[in-house]
Amino acid sequence: FPVRITPSLRSQKGSVWSKNMVNFDSWEAEVTFRVSGRGRMGADGLAIWFTTAQGLDGPVYGAADKWNGIGIFFDSFDNDGKKNNPAVMVVGNNGNLVYDHPNDGTTQALGTCLRDFRNKPYPVRAKITYYKKTLMVLINNGFTPDRDDYEFCTKVDNMVIPKEGYFGISAATGGLADDHDVLSFLTFRLTEPGQELVTKCEEKDKYQEEFQNFQQELDKKKEDYQKEHPDVQGEPIEDMYESVNDRELRQVFEGQNRIHLEIKQLHRQLAMILDEQRRYVSVVTDEVSKRQGESGGQELGAVVATQQEVLRNLDELRNSFHDSLKQIGATQHQANAVGMGTYETVQHFNDIKEHLHVVKRNIEHLITRNGNPSEKQVLRCPDPPPMPSCLGTTHFLVFVVIQSVLFFSYIMYKSQQEAAAKKFF
Repeated sequence: FPVRITPSLRSQKGSVWSKNMVNFDSWEAEVTFRVSGRGRMGADGLAIWFTTAQGLDGPVYGAADKWNGIGIFFDSFDNDGKKNNPAVMVVGNNGNLVYDHPNDGTTQALGTCLRDFRNKPYPVRAKITYYKKTLMVLINNGFTPDRDDYEFCTKVDNMVIPKEGYFGISAATGGLADDHDVLSFLTFRLTEPGQELVTKCEEKDKYQEEFQNFQQELDKKKEDYQKEHPDVQGEPIEDMYESVNDRELRQVFEGQNRIHLEIKQLHRQLAMILDEQRRYVSVVTDEVSKRQGESGGQELGAVVATQQEVLRNLDELRNSFHDSLKQIGATQHQANAVGMGTYETVQHFNDIKEHLHVVKRNIEHLITRNGNPSEKQVLRCPDPPPMPSCLGTTHFLVFVVIQSVLFFSYIMYKSQQEAAAKKFF
């Protein structure tokens, strides 16, 4: 069953560890996971561990620092600003090293490669092999469903890690957030060709008994939960979680709703522009009727004709927006009723797209027509009559005399105040 280590919420962390310690000289781990998020960037990342102790929650991708073992880090966020993320790194530790998080661990990495593992169409696979003191990391980039389509990432020679330890996987989010889901985690013990692996029947029986006890305990918990919650009895557990198709469907609806709101806002603004345009045409028409015998009547008539044409174009544009709103509403209603993916829904989206292109062309045509008029369409308003001078020579001289008297009076008053103030010193 898939495990969600961290949801796409800020400042979250989690980890999953093997319950029993393993004793392998050489081993191989195959991990299948998916890292998905809405943004172009994500954080913080995911880590695969082999350590001598089960890690607690901590600052290193959701696990504790100063581990003793090896960590393979899938770092999503570029902390040092060098634009070298997303990246895969191999970092070893003897229990005393403090992870250099501000520099993305580049000062401590034994091997690294740049791989984008976020938002891939298929799950990403990592194969980590430790054989004869050599650690090698292979990555399946998630572009194809082929399970064996691996690419070389990095290789570390002469690497000594503890023989006994625990396998684990952890993840963390920061200011940005991704969903970190682990689909499978398989470990294998590697031996040299021809060497026989002695299996212990007692250990096998012990694991079988432990599995049966776990299964019985799980069935008992399911029964207790159904007794405590009879309203959800019979509902499949898978329905409680959001699948990939449901997530994509929700994102399509959210984008469609935003488009719908933007078109409604444009529709309201266009209605306001139409009202102002009608008032302007009404005022100009009244002026034309008053100036039928004057020379400017012909120019005002041309202005009225131009404004009426603009008004017709705006009416057509408003009708186009109204039709777009109807089509989007009908598409949303049909998608909510029967779901996405049908031919009719796709056809509706194509119609809406084509209609929006028509609206865009109408707007560009309207802007071009009214923003770059030809010389014949340039209309000039008549010059206003000259305004008579409101200030004569006599009034100007009187104003200057009064202002001078007030200025000298203020200077004398200020001097008296300063002289009076000096008597106290």
